[in-house]
Amino acid sequence: MVFTPVITAEPRWYYNLAKRNRKGKNTINNSANFLTLRISYHPDWFTISNYDNVRVAEQISFIPEWGIKRTIGSHFVYELGIGIGYRYYFLKQYGFLGNEGEVAANLHFRLGYGF
Repeated sequence: MVFTPVITAEPRWYYNLAKRNRKGKNTINNSANFLTLRISYHPDWFTISNYDNVRVAEQISFIPEWGIKRTIGSHFVYELGIGIGYRYYFLKQYGFLGNEGEVAANLHFRLGYGF
């Protein structure tokens, strides 16, 4: 098992929030469809593991996503999202011949409770 830090920024555009509001649908906690660009950076600062000398290659990813967010009642929230983008690995600093990039996908399902 390995734990390592990640820094993520995910600005969102809730494109049908006003339309849902006009139709009288629930818009509490931004209950609407959204587009986002998820930018994640995995630095090689430290790792926590039950194995010795484990390192995670530094990487950055840019994944545009589409998703929905809905509030059930006034507190429970669920969210679904899917996207395909690009991930770039900084491998030269670890002794590899070159850095590498690849297509990356993200699929998420989240449940939450808002106080």
